[in-house]
Amino acid sequence: MYKIVEARNVGLNIKQFVIEAPRIAARQKPGQFLILRLHDKGERIPLTIKASDPVAGTVTIVVQAIGKTTSLLNCLEAGDCILDIVGPLGHPSEIETYGTAVILAGSVGTAMALPTANALKQAGNHVVFIEGARNKEMVVFEDEVRQASNETYIMTDDGSYGEQGLVTKKLSELIASGRKIDFVLAVGPVPMMRAVAQVTAPLKIKTMVSLNSIMVDGTGMCGGCRVLLGNKSKFACVDGPEFDASLVNFEVLMQRNAMYRDKECESLKQFVQNKHKEVAQLRAELAAAEAMAKGELHG
Repeated sequence: MYKIVEARNVGLNIKQFVIEAPRIAARQKPGQFLILRLHDKGERIPLTIKASDPVAGTVTIVVQAIGKTTSLLNCLEAGDCILDIVGPLGHPSEIETYGTAVILAGSVGTAMALPTANALKQAGNHVVFIEGARNKEMVVFEDEVRQASNETYIMTDDGSYGEQGLVTKKLSELIASGRKIDFVLAVGPVPMMRAVAQVTAPLKIKTMVSLNSIMVDGTGMCGGCRVLLGNKSKFACVDGPEFDASLVNFEVLMQRNAMYRDKECESLKQFVQNKHKEVAQLRAELAAAEAMAKGELHG
């Protein structure tokens, strides 16, 4: 059982959790993720670790309510528990002194990119952070973004905050201005990462993307997170989650991510209709599991 020590809303349908997980906190590095399960019949979902505190023994994750499980998770508060958490998983981000490093992140992807941005800045890079969101309500962690970067640009689709346009618009403007860009990291929706790759590949700018493919076991055995790099298959959970953007077959990735969309929509619809009942049932199951664990410990 993993106790939630802090839970707060940070954006529209976006919530930040600080969770007791001392073993993960002691080993986590930028770019790595964890997989959690809310209850014994729940699905396992991967979430990037935004931060860790080895002294306090906590990790921080940020969750956008999209499907049933993330919506159920975002109903929990401080004091609640999560049944299972496994991590840290995946390869850490490659941190080198590149020169000028541009980070592009879409909304909740900002949380995923922050640890790498901080590490790149500490390594002596000039970090340019371009955060994109649909509107002002979806802009998150702006203060932390500014601290993690030397230059910050906020882009919104509707122009309600920062500059209007996509993150690739600002990236293209920086390139057109003659700026030498040595490294790019894109974290966010697949179409955004694909668009970034289309900008940088012809210019041979080293570009990495953090792939959010479907995952189940996190060990590479299930094959659910298979991604195609050129003619080679890789597994995002053990070979990634970051890959060379110029090699990723984004079309195949989008097709695989859409495989269960109808079932996911139906599951979310049923959850919305029975939200309070499902949250109460989850809390009851977790309380029973915690009581059993304490009983076995003292027994």
